[in-house]
Amino acid sequence: MGDGLKYPLLLVHGMGFRDSRRFNYWGRIPARLEEMGCHIYYGGQDSNGTIEANGAFLAKRIREIRKETGASKLHVIAHSKGGLDMRYAISTLGMSESVASLTTISTPHHGSRTVDRLLKLPDFLVRAVAGMWDVLLWICGDKAPRTYEVICTFTTDAARKFNRANPDQPGVYYQSYAFVMRHVWSDMFLFVPGMVVKMFEGPNDGLLPPASAVWTNFRGVMTGNSCRGISHCDEVDMRRRKLTSRRGDGVSDIVELYAGIVADLQARGL
Repeated sequence: MGDGLKYPLLLVHGMGFRDSRRFNYWGRIPARLEEMGCHIYYGGQDSNGTIEANGAFLAKRIREIRKETGASKLHVIAHSKGGLDMRYAISTLGMSESVASLTTISTPHHGSRTVDRLLKLPDFLVRAVAGMWDVLLWICGDKAPRTYEVICTFTTDAARKFNRANPDQPGVYYQSYAFVMRHVWSDMFLFVPGMVVKMFEGPNDGLLPPASAVWTNFRGVMTGNSCRGISHCDEVDMRRRKLTSRRGDGVSDIVELYAGIVADLQARGL
């Protein structure tokens, strides 16, 4: 058991999934961080809620955790869209005094040129597909899924506007990570979107190119030390196993990447 972090750690999921007791979004990661002494909490926001709605939910969640634990602040690790939800809560909703650090994992800070092109398809078609996804997510527990609106926030123009409205806040330590698969077939679950994104934007993690994930204190483009690389699903340990048994440069087990993030925050006295 390690000494943990000075503050509780909030894990904020991305789009398309919900926090669930039956299927933990973060795989083996929470257990590893608890071994290090971290006190883990989860966001619990809607899977496909808007940034504004999810940001408000997370602000309330932070206040609840602070009240429950007596902590003055929290550390936050956010995956994918969860990073945008948290940036909104910190900057627009004034939660900066309650957040010690925000680590974003493959968050689309700069939008997606692929989404720019996607939205040039007939609008009724995009809305129809988004509407079907909303129904499914509502059945799964989302209170207010807004998939079409969320997709529109991923355009490069919307990202520029969001970034101007939600700058980094003093007193919060920000850092960001990006990831890539080595081949589009590295993750068959993300084969189709990965292939499309590669056509328009080059190497990616199955959904997002590294350039979009770059934010303050960028830690680099992470990849595995095998021929597979790291996909958007691998980033949160969806398969519950090591990426590879090989040793050498690169990440062999995503769990240890998160352990390294916590160790670095500890070393910084955060």
